[in-house]
Amino acid sequence: MAAQDFNFLLATDSYKITHYKQYPPNVSKIYSYFECRRKKGSQFSECVFFGLQYLLKKYLLGQVITEEKIQEAKLFYQMHFKQSVFDEESWRKVLEKHNGRLPIRIKAVPEGRIVPRGNVLFTVENTDPDFYWLTNYIETMLVQMWYPITVATISREFKKILAKHLKATSGSLEGLDLKLHDFGYRGVSSQESAALGGAAHLVNFCSTDTVAGLLMAQRYYSCPMAGFSIPAAEHSTIISWGRSREKEAFERVLDQFSSGPVSVVSDSYDIFHACKHIWGDELKERVMERSQDSCLVIRPDSGDPAETLIEVIKILEERFGCSLNSVGFKVLPSYLRIIQGDGIDLISVEEILKKLSDEGWSAENVFFGCGSSLLQKLNRDTLSCAFKCSYVETDGKGMDVYKQPVTDPSKGSKRGRLLLRRNSDGLLETIERGAGKPEEDLLVTVYENGSLVQDYTLEEIRKNARLRDEDVKPTLHNQDQELLPNHILNGVN
Repeated sequence: MAAQDFNFLLATDSYKITHYKQYPPNVSKIYSYFECRRKKGSQFSECVFFGLQYLLKKYLLGQVITEEKIQEAKLFYQMHFKQSVFDEESWRKVLEKHNGRLPIRIKAVPEGRIVPRGNVLFTVENTDPDFYWLTNYIETMLVQMWYPITVATISREFKKILAKHLKATSGSLEGLDLKLHDFGYRGVSSQESAALGGAAHLVNFCSTDTVAGLLMAQRYYSCPMAGFSIPAAEHSTIISWGRSREKEAFERVLDQFSSGPVSVVSDSYDIFHACKHIWGDELKERVMERSQDSCLVIRPDSGDPAETLIEVIKILEERFGCSLNSVGFKVLPSYLRIIQGDGIDLISVEEILKKLSDEGWSAENVFFGCGSSLLQKLNRDTLSCAFKCSYVETDGKGMDVYKQPVTDPSKGSKRGRLLLRRNSDGLLETIERGAGKPEEDLLVTVYENGSLVQDYTLEEIRKNARLRDEDVKPTLHNQDQELLPNHILNGVN
């Protein structure tokens, strides 16, 4: 059931309160759709659909209209507009006729699916002709889908880069789902942003410190534990010992967490000194006592990410040695790894991994953490997300409608009822104007008249979002081209 203290009537843009007065007389159906518009030259050619189920469960299930909420909205909008524009009568009619449940149908692509931009992702229509105005009333809330879709998409782009380099420098994709750790909890705007963004990252990876995302996956996507972390030091736990006792601070962490992996931030004063003289000399035997299952993960946290990491790994090679893997790249001893969490984005992670491979190092040696570039440095325009009306019925007659601004053709919208299908070449395409065969439609009814019709688990969503063979090929990352539905890479998630 939707949250009881949430008033759906107040969850829209102000101007939508007045739209019931503006539609043509005798309208009985409004049909709208959501897409990530295709934009030439964009960094991203496809998107990962995720997050609608949370929104539906949290805000739209069951009775969402009550007399108390109608009265609250009536008073609020009277004060807000300084005139009587709130449609009290129609909202009471929803309450009486449908017991406060929304007479709306939403069809959507299954969550986790990878869809080329420019295709329909979900459609919305009223199921009762009296409430045609409801379809676009909920646009405000539904367009907030841009956030989890964009985070899931960016996270998957990271995964493509990591998979490409891991495969090339180790011969396998083992450990890929732990290679990017979510550091973004503190950098987002709210608890709900952390939950949505954190869960979106978990579509692609199993490594996170964003507890809110884990709780969302648990409560709304039936996943008892979607991600994992390890004990780790922060600067306060190191510098509280004082500069002269940095070695004791490091040793304390090793003592307290001897049986599993542990991460220690090591740049409080001098990362190179710490690696060479503390880890590589004073505590060398303590480090070498550890195993692959209890490895030490050293964390640089300042300086140029690529240059610093290269220098750190060279110092560690000098102090601890290395070996060659099956494809001839260097690997540190299994008890020692590095995590780079400062300055990480899609560009820098590619640069770091390329420099590592150029120096003969396998991607096995490093993990990455990402915060703001994963969860915060993005907006609705990143994927050009839009919600538009494409079909109406008036006096029993249907009409395909659209917008086509002369000043910006890229904002032109689709026409008529929409269908998403695979064409004869295996590519996803949107069929407009009510054409196409219903049995080919990949859009699934997920919500109807206040009820959830389809309930996805995170496990199902992860399967939908798995990397394909072509995702690991160097030529395809972030290029604006259609992707074929080729073989899935098994076992990545």
